[in-house]
Amino acid sequence: MVREKEEPKKILVIGHKNPDTDSICSAIAYADLMNKVRDKRIREGYGECDAEYEPCRAGVISAETNFVLERFRFPIPRLCLDVHAQVSDLDIREESGIEENTSIRDAWDQMRIRDISTLPITDDDGMLKGVITVKDIAMANMDTLDARAFSKEHVPLKNIIKTIDAKLISGDPEAVISGSGKISIGASSPEAIKEFFEKDDILIVGNRYEAIHCAVELGAALVIACMASDIAEDIKYLADKNGCNLICTEKDTYAASRLINQSIPVGNYMKRDVICFEPSAQVEDVKELMSRVRYNYFPVTEQGKVKGLISKRNLISLQKKRLVLVDHNEKSQCVDGFDEAEIMGIIDHHRIGDIETTGPIVFRNVPVGCTATIINDMYRENGLMPPKGIAGLLLSAILSDTLCFKSPTCTHRDKVAAEELAHIANIDYMKLATDMFDAGEDLSGKTPDSVFRNDCKVLRSNNLRIEIAQGTFNSPANLKKAEEMIKDHIENILTSDNVDLAFYIATSIADQSSEVIFAGDNAEELLKKAFNTEDGDFGVKVRGLVSRKKQFVPSLLSVLDAAE
Repeated sequence: MVREKEEPKKILVIGHKNPDTDSICSAIAYADLMNKVRDKRIREGYGECDAEYEPCRAGVISAETNFVLERFRFPIPRLCLDVHAQVSDLDIREESGIEENTSIRDAWDQMRIRDISTLPITDDDGMLKGVITVKDIAMANMDTLDARAFSKEHVPLKNIIKTIDAKLISGDPEAVISGSGKISIGASSPEAIKEFFEKDDILIVGNRYEAIHCAVELGAALVIACMASDIAEDIKYLADKNGCNLICTEKDTYAASRLINQSIPVGNYMKRDVICFEPSAQVEDVKELMSRVRYNYFPVTEQGKVKGLISKRNLISLQKKRLVLVDHNEKSQCVDGFDEAEIMGIIDHHRIGDIETTGPIVFRNVPVGCTATIINDMYRENGLMPPKGIAGLLLSAILSDTLCFKSPTCTHRDKVAAEELAHIANIDYMKLATDMFDAGEDLSGKTPDSVFRNDCKVLRSNNLRIEIAQGTFNSPANLKKAEEMIKDHIENILTSDNVDLAFYIATSIADQSSEVIFAGDNAEELLKKAFNTEDGDFGVKVRGLVSRKKQFVPSLLSVLDAAE
């Protein structure tokens, strides 16, 4: 039957692609906050079905973020690069499958009980071997005219016993009735039997001593004595001696002859070339494949092992993934497949982007330097205080996004929040900032591509796709090394990421300035119009530029808008 109604699936809290420290730490903190709010509502008698919030990440974490997570002993959130609707989001009908030797009759009975027209057939380890459908069973029941066909089906004796409700008199229930023998029905005299009966034939006969004795003596593969509850002892002895399978049933010969073909194993009629789906298969691909065939049900398998069945009707009851977006609200920065998910909320401190939702959501956008500052406020609004570890994460995010309060994006609220969180975490935030930045700017073992993607975002303007990456450095040596690694690589970004313009902002925290390395048509001209530039070693230098969000992006977009 269809699985019982489950509690709602987890709500994924996820930041932007190429996540920075704020994106990761805010996801963890917001999930913690909402789970505490949920638990509080449950204690108060509300929200019993509220889902659990799970922090995720939409890319590889930076060295700085890794340092922060290790410092405050938090695991790296689960990687989630794609939230397209998957088979696992459907109401999968739990069907463990039947064995290949299951009789057609038994399969039919199970279909009626389970109210289903298809059953998967599996081996002892639950691995899919095929499927049997009602149509397959109907076709099997039609093929009953060849008297020798039954013996060719390799039917386990136990199937026959169960199907015709018989009692074993002699023989091994695990034996298989096979060969070229034919089925004979209703012969009553030894003379008649001797005339047509051959060794290894099957006889279905009424409870007639002479006929049964004769068939056993002639070497029958199987004798079914009908309308009988037991058999004479001397016939039992003879059957044991001759190795004849002998059973009796209280059904008449007509019923037994009709039912015996229903003992044939389903494996003889199952479809072996079966369309099946993994739980991770995307629903759009599943729809396309389902449209090609007329099957009603399709097995769901994980590494070949049957998990259940889905049908075309399941697509109607699709349970979309549910998301809360933190530290972003633009399509270009969202995890793949976000448009097939249900967005439950957005917590951000950037410009309003281009995401649309099908209904009202929790949308919180505040002009502060860091998403973590907003989440810190939300703890207090709910009468809660961030735990010590969470306070450390939120503090780290604020220090990272505001460059330890040196960024023009930093507000008074960010500084107040940082001081509150440092008190809760019992930590010297200046030392934390130094250690964090030192860990983040260490370029040991990094490739030019990983340096560029450490913190990069894509935005759209005037039909242009623009990718902007930034690295912040305390050490002049590391700053120079990063610039040298990027200068010959940035042209590759245009092709690999299918963007029109690419910029890398190499920021010196000490000098409060940046060198911008660029690629793309008119990129240098745009920079010169947007900023007071100077010639740099590998690009153009912009004094006072430290913020991508508040300084670089608005100025660049303003120039692009003016060019319309």
